[in-house]
Amino acid sequence: MAATRPGRLPGRHRRSAERQATYSEVFAIGEFRALWVGQCLSLLGDQLAQVALALLVFERTRSPFATAAVYALTYLPPILGGPLLAGLADRYARRQVMIVCDVVRALLVGLMAVPSMPFPVLCALVFCVVLLSSPFTAARAALLPEILEGDRYVAGSALQNMTNQAVQMLGFAAGAGVIATIGAHHGLALDAVTFLASALILTIGVLRRPAPYPENGIHASIWSMTKSGARLVFGDKRLRTLVMFAWLCGFYVLPEGIAVPYAATLSDDPRTITLITGLLMAAMPTGTVLGAFAFSRFVTPSGRLRTMGWMAMLSCAPLMGCVLRPPLAIVLALWILAGMGGAYQLAANAAFVQCVPASRRGQAFGLVQSGLLAVQGIGILVGGAAAQALGPEPVVALAGAAGLSVAVMLAMLWTGSRTEIITRVRTPVA
Repeated sequence: MAATRPGRLPGRHRRSAERQATYSEVFAIGEFRALWVGQCLSLLGDQLAQVALALLVFERTRSPFATAAVYALTYLPPILGGPLLAGLADRYARRQVMIVCDVVRALLVGLMAVPSMPFPVLCALVFCVVLLSSPFTAARAALLPEILEGDRYVAGSALQNMTNQAVQMLGFAAGAGVIATIGAHHGLALDAVTFLASALILTIGVLRRPAPYPENGIHASIWSMTKSGARLVFGDKRLRTLVMFAWLCGFYVLPEGIAVPYAATLSDDPRTITLITGLLMAAMPTGTVLGAFAFSRFVTPSGRLRTMGWMAMLSCAPLMGCVLRPPLAIVLALWILAGMGGAYQLAANAAFVQCVPASRRGQAFGLVQSGLLAVQGIGILVGGAAAQALGPEPVVALAGAAGLSVAVMLAMLWTGSRTEIITRVRTPVA
């Protein structure tokens, strides 16, 4: 019998295992820490800016419609310009794209903080600031797989996801307190400082890398890159299915858009309605934090890909229970459970990275991000109109039922596409 190395099983008894990355392992990477800290600063600054901007516009116009219209500007630019500008992340060095976007946004937000700024100019500045988030986000999404390889990418994505949701849960309340203390204009100025701080952190903490090398050796025009990216994303069955998984969120984020009228069905007292609204809006982000932690920490990489369809169904199915008009505690439990199901996006994101060439990730991520914003905006708009006629509870239930139907179809499509990707993430024991 041939001898075997200590600690290794012979022949047919050899087993394969999958190594799961830990959060401490990811945080030990300096470049990821720089990205994460910069992200935290930008998110906190954006929360301050949203509160400050809403107060500033309302103070000037006394118009709820004008206030809502300026808020709507945060959805429109990435939908219109995202697919075009995201290609910059594949043409230029991604670190450079992020730094330039941060510096320019700092200057624009600084102009917004000027007290005498005319209202039309203020709206134009808001549009430009949000528009620049498209190439920045695309560059960061494309850079992260270069910094974090293998399952570290999933762990890092989970940390970023949890950070986003945690800031959403806490940012508005803290932002309102800060703005009440320092004023709207100073709040915008503070947001400008966070962009500058983010640019400085990226400059110091992230290594220089060359611009992605084009596949054929020739840089195409931005419009050609956009068309090529669309063909890549929607011409591949696997990528097309993964994009549909990402855009499924249009169904399960709808309840957040009608949280106020939903809260009004549970109480008649204005103060209680405000409190319930806060609880409802925090429910899904809370579930997402819990789900992202458990899904990335306790499920193997291939296990995430196998259960992705079931998790997608979980993101929608609990919402159907709202048709029974349950009490607040049950509604919160249902929405938290749906938020936990939304953790499947981690697996979808990781699979997407596996299937997209590194030189084209910026454009691909930009297209997906623009679609995400579009489906969320459309979903909330349709949900609000339907709730006006039917009431919020049946609309939430209908959104859950429709989303579940789509999730079932996507799960069936994914079953036939996942084998190759699962093979890639499986690593034999050395």
